[in-house]
Amino acid sequence: MTPRVVIIGAGIVGTNLADELTERGWTEVTVVDQGPLPLTGGSTSHAPGLVFQTTGSKTMTAFATYTVEKLKSLEVDGGWCFNQVGGLEVATTPQRLADLHRKQGWAISRGVPAAVVDPEECVRLHPLLDRDRILGGLHTPTDGLAKATRAVVALTRRAESRGARFQGNTQVTGIARAGGRVTGVETDQGVIDADIVVSCAGFWGRELGTLVGMRVPLIPLAHQYAHTSQVPELIGRNGADVEARLPILRHQDADLYYREHDDHLGIGSYAHRPMPVSISDLPGTVDVSESTQPSMLPFTDSDFAAQWEQSQELLPALASAKVETGFNGVFSFTPDGGPLIGESADVAGFWIAEAVWVTHSSGVARAVAQLLVDGRSELDLHGCDVHRFDEVETADAYVDETGQQNFREVYDVIHPLQPKLSPRELRTSPFHDRQRELGALFLESHGWERPHWYEANSSLVRELPAEWREPSRDGWSAMFHSPCVAVEAWKTRTAVAMYDMTPLRRLEVEGPGACAFLDRLTTGKMDKSVGAVTYTLMLDEAGGVRSDLTVARLATDRFQVGVNSNLDTRYLLSELPGDRSVSVRDITGGTCCIGVWGPRARDLVQPLSADDFSHEGLKFFRATQAHIAGIPVTAMRLSYVGELGWEIYTSAEYGRKLWDVLYDAGRPLGVVAAGRAAFNSLRLEKGYRSWGADMSTEHDPYSAGLGFAVRPQTKGKFVGRAAVEAIAPDAVTRRLTCLTVDDRRSVVLGHEPVLLDGEPAGYVTSAAFAHTLGTPVAYAWLPAGLEVGSGVEIQYFDRRIPATVAAEPLFDPEMSRIRR
Repeated sequence: MTPRVVIIGAGIVGTNLADELTERGWTEVTVVDQGPLPLTGGSTSHAPGLVFQTTGSKTMTAFATYTVEKLKSLEVDGGWCFNQVGGLEVATTPQRLADLHRKQGWAISRGVPAAVVDPEECVRLHPLLDRDRILGGLHTPTDGLAKATRAVVALTRRAESRGARFQGNTQVTGIARAGGRVTGVETDQGVIDADIVVSCAGFWGRELGTLVGMRVPLIPLAHQYAHTSQVPELIGRNGADVEARLPILRHQDADLYYREHDDHLGIGSYAHRPMPVSISDLPGTVDVSESTQPSMLPFTDSDFAAQWEQSQELLPALASAKVETGFNGVFSFTPDGGPLIGESADVAGFWIAEAVWVTHSSGVARAVAQLLVDGRSELDLHGCDVHRFDEVETADAYVDETGQQNFREVYDVIHPLQPKLSPRELRTSPFHDRQRELGALFLESHGWERPHWYEANSSLVRELPAEWREPSRDGWSAMFHSPCVAVEAWKTRTAVAMYDMTPLRRLEVEGPGACAFLDRLTTGKMDKSVGAVTYTLMLDEAGGVRSDLTVARLATDRFQVGVNSNLDTRYLLSELPGDRSVSVRDITGGTCCIGVWGPRARDLVQPLSADDFSHEGLKFFRATQAHIAGIPVTAMRLSYVGELGWEIYTSAEYGRKLWDVLYDAGRPLGVVAAGRAAFNSLRLEKGYRSWGADMSTEHDPYSAGLGFAVRPQTKGKFVGRAAVEAIAPDAVTRRLTCLTVDDRRSVVLGHEPVLLDGEPAGYVTSAAFAHTLGTPVAYAWLPAGLEVGSGVEIQYFDRRIPATVAAEPLFDPEMSRIRR
């Protein structure tokens, strides 16, 4: 007996999900929608259907690629559901042209064919373009147009043929539940029994979430779409059955895109002011037609005036045309622009798949179906999981502001380190004032202010030994960088530095069942002596790396667990035993942490404490309760930068005093405050992985170089054990591989393709200039057979940078510096 599933929303996501579930044998599926079928009046009903596959996210590209392949296979009574006309993005500025080279690298590293072409080729592909206004373009021949409304019909028919039921004109009024899980969907036509409910309601999803007390962090925004009058150059080219033969076109320098509608053009604009939409102000779904829908608001001509002029300049054929009709279409934005996938933390069986564009619809639906049926998605979903956001990021004011900013920036060239400008200073460590006094450049993550480097160290740049001086950088890699980073790395390796580790999430796991609980969820042995610290992994059932953790046993029944994100917190809470023998509490905000690292770290800390900080007194990967200058601390002998030192934790109330005591005592020793840029450089020199960047659920521990953290011989059952025991460590086909750049000066930043014998073979995960070694380094997923010394090339914009496979770790492989 398969579960009874109710899907709320019969648009492109809901119908795709019904199709994916019924294909997997789950036939007890009911799809309900408040609007009439098949044209329900949501975003799908007016979507222009542009499918550009390539984004900065590997997962989102995979979603789009699957959408292309699936929709290509569908038709309705001989009519196409996907018209593979290709995509063309044109550049009118040097910055945009450079960015198109970067995007072309993303595409080929993920199996999407793409080429940067010259202006002549752009005009050949799209003859309406003005050759003199463009510098080049990115052509992706497998992109194209989705006929979303027709695809909905095709998907509905196929799902119905397998047993699914579709019910329109049905208003959802509540979610029935008992014992903490869903039991059905309450509607104006009665209750539909359900074991699982999935909200695919698009911009209505925020309101549906409130029915179970779930915050769905999205904002409905209106987006302008105009239809021109007849364009003479298009007459006779297409016909209503074909609609388009020219590639879909993006003019991102002006925040515009274009597609053919027979002998007219459709023009979409992101150039206008953000237009938030109140759901309560939208018309109902009773009288829905192609031109009258709740998701289609009146066109505001004044917001489009400048964009019409820019369109006529780019496409001179529009000089004889006019804007004939238009509308402001409603769709969803989130705080980071990504979709929302996941199950309610409080009501089991209530799932969402929201803020999903047509571009990614089939891919998202497949991922959700895999989660429901198989328990996991084949793609890493951490960037899509609704629980990726911290509580402050789900507040309405935060969602509304950041969602509108993402609308403004949807076509902008965004540097990978570029922080949001607002809201800022939501979360600061107790040292924040001191860091500002030292001229910290703060970047931001999940509301936390994180020092990237300190301008106070600029006076030491002239003291850098020659071997520590960086080569000059190109303009892109020089953004959000400073020579101060070299100083901070130098002082960490030769003296002592203080790092603010406060934003790293900490949980307290406590109770008589705490040890067994953690032992079941991790790959390492948890039943060690009090004071033991263990680096370990959490896996999924297929052996994918769900996260990596640092677990310190502070008492028999109390552990401090360093995790990566709210996703880990959510997972641990969801796995708690029902007997209340374990509690999990986030202690990050009430505590703080300073990493004190460097060869003179002991010279700094020991004189301030009566406790024993010697090597024998506090060995590597041990923790102790101690006092520093009278301040109660927990000191952990860990080092993510590969030097002697400790992570020193204390209550937030003591934080600034602890900073002042350490900084003042360190002055004679040459102490510096150091930021995340130096931290990242030093951790890559040691080969330390960063979850979410270097590995994810798509990777097993052996491929990721983390087999040492899997200890089945020391423990009993744990999640993923059977899967990892079935893996032959020497038989993996791809590995996370260390590379050094041959010219010792070309810095890459991550996500670049890696070429082997001129062909795409993998992609860079993390990269930095290794200051200790005087060369740029990168980690990349590559074929496992590559031997140390093998040559590859990293494609960086329009350049190919030779690099060499290197043995890791690059720095101190004997671990002698950490174990002093």
